[in-house]
Amino acid sequence: MESSSLIQFVKENAFGVLVSDLNGTLEATHLPLLFSEDHKFLIGHFAKPNPLKDSLSKEVLCIFSGPHCYISPSWYESNRSVPTWNYTAVHIKGILTYIEDPSEIQLCLKTLVDTFESDQSSYKLNDVDNDYFIGLQKGIVPFRIQITKIEGKAKLSQNHSLERRKLVIENLKRMPGENEKGIANLMEQSLDQNS
Repeated sequence: MESSSLIQFVKENAFGVLVSDLNGTLEATHLPLLFSEDHKFLIGHFAKPNPLKDSLSKEVLCIFSGPHCYISPSWYESNRSVPTWNYTAVHIKGILTYIEDPSEIQLCLKTLVDTFESDQSSYKLNDVDNDYFIGLQKGIVPFRIQITKIEGKAKLSQNHSLERRKLVIENLKRMPGENEKGIANLMEQSLDQNS
């Protein structure tokens, strides 16, 4: 995937897993992460009780998952295969630092709400009582992650013949799940790009 595709993927799958090494033990937390305007940072916040807040100045790994699903060998034209899993993901590594400027914290929180709140919603962060809003901010640790590496991962049966990939797509399209349909669409797109 090219850089713009990776950025779009993260925007569409912004609820990620942040992993850090704390005192020799890997710890993980699930949280929404957004790109800064220049795409050089990921931005988010921890609840103060979250132990990952102690990842200051450490390298962290952020994992964003897209559609994924089981692929049955019964879909192929022969029995010379085994079950597998097709999936898409983006991994981002970077160095975590705190955001301490109050106006930058407010901008980050506003961006988070504006990104996920529906355009039709009556909720506006600016309408929240200021004292209440300031009190809530005392319970979080806002941070940014300076991106050092970003890579996409996709397993879409690309190691199989065109015939087998078409069979997988046909079978996935018949399944009721959104993940299956998402993988079928991505597989079709990869066929179109390779033709």
